[in-house]
Amino acid sequence: MKRLILVRHGKSSWEHNVEDKERPLLKRAYDDARLVINSFKNFVDFEFEIFTSYANRAKSSAEIFQNELNIPDKKFHIKREIYTFDVNELKSEIERLPNSVDNVMLFGHNPAITNFVNFFGSENYENIPTTGLVVLEFNSSSWNNIQPGITRLNLFPKNLRL
Repeated sequence: MKRLILVRHGKSSWEHNVEDKERPLLKRAYDDARLVINSFKNFVDFEFEIFTSYANRAKSSAEIFQNELNIPDKKFHIKREIYTFDVNELKSEIERLPNSVDNVMLFGHNPAITNFVNFFGSENYENIPTTGLVVLEFNSSSWNNIQPGITRLNLFPKNLRL
């Protein structure tokens, strides 16, 4: 079985005159991440590795999760190719994940994240929000031949706020 935990990067700022890949997170992204992480801790009982886009907002989001969930640096991977908005490109990168890793947390971008979740999961979402987390499980021993699987969990910040 393969398990994919997809996380859309946290809310980023448009106020800075920087390239898209350099946009920083807003304070709200840190607060949202902690809400999602606190709920995710109740679900996770398995080890996983993190793969993230190299864009500042995705990498920073992934680092928050890494720190809060005590993921060692050797299980944290930054991949330029995950910086994509295209679902087919994202799928290609997921197919290239190492088969030695059964559980992956991947930080990326919309609309690729939402489109991937809707095609490969058992539930559909209009939009995966920033810092939204969705867990998909696949009955496969290899990333390069995953077929649509089961949506096991979704954690969206707006649903976790009191």
